[in-house]
Amino acid sequence: MTIAYHGTPITPAAQLARMQGEHFCVSFWRPDNADVCEAIGASVMWDNGAFSAYTKGAKIDEGALYDWLEPRLYHPHRAVVCDVIGGDVDVQREAVRRWPFPRDLSWPVWHLDKPLDYLTELCDGGWAGVCLGSAGEFWDVGGTTWERRMSQVFDHLARRGRLPWLHGLRMLGQVSGWPLASADSTNCAQNYGRDTGCAYCKAKLIKRNQHGRPQPKSVPVDLFAELAPKSDQS
Repeated sequence: MTIAYHGTPITPAAQLARMQGEHFCVSFWRPDNADVCEAIGASVMWDNGAFSAYTKGAKIDEGALYDWLEPRLYHPHRAVVCDVIGGDVDVQREAVRRWPFPRDLSWPVWHLDKPLDYLTELCDGGWAGVCLGSAGEFWDVGGTTWERRMSQVFDHLARRGRLPWLHGLRMLGQVSGWPLASADSTNCAQNYGRDTGCAYCKAKLIKRNQHGRPQPKSVPVDLFAELAPKSDQS
């Protein structure tokens, strides 16, 4: 089953408290719930905030990020290694090189618009796992172009043997179609009030609906009917 990391902040505090035992994603950009999630969560994915910074035209202060992570990054928690959305492979490598924390607690990011060779490099780098991030022409999670690229990714990795731990950034809504070990979204935080009125109930609903067992993609024709022998109409 895919581990669901629920993005924060989740408010009010009483709703978050009821989610004890869930997995949380806390961003450096919005660390409001960091202490509570660390206290009540099964685990926390500490996100570097690059996505939020990118969408707002800002930059992350790496020094401040490292200071923030230092007392929080220990098993079973994980941290997303600094990445640069839109940056080339050399820029990503340099960000990874600066990362000061143990690899067995860290997940670097491979963006879908980067070469598959760089994905292989990260998978073979001794990291606890690798995050898949949607970027460039593959920004639209779940779109046709994005799905084609994801097929290329898993075809590439399957030829290498056993899949590594793959975390889908912003991909929790897609886990029924792809063998991701974990994924995150802010679905619970954003929509529990509309859908259930209860954050805990919404988290359980997400878990039931998106259980992480890949389902066959639908096809526009009935292939069995197409391949069946035609009866003699004469």
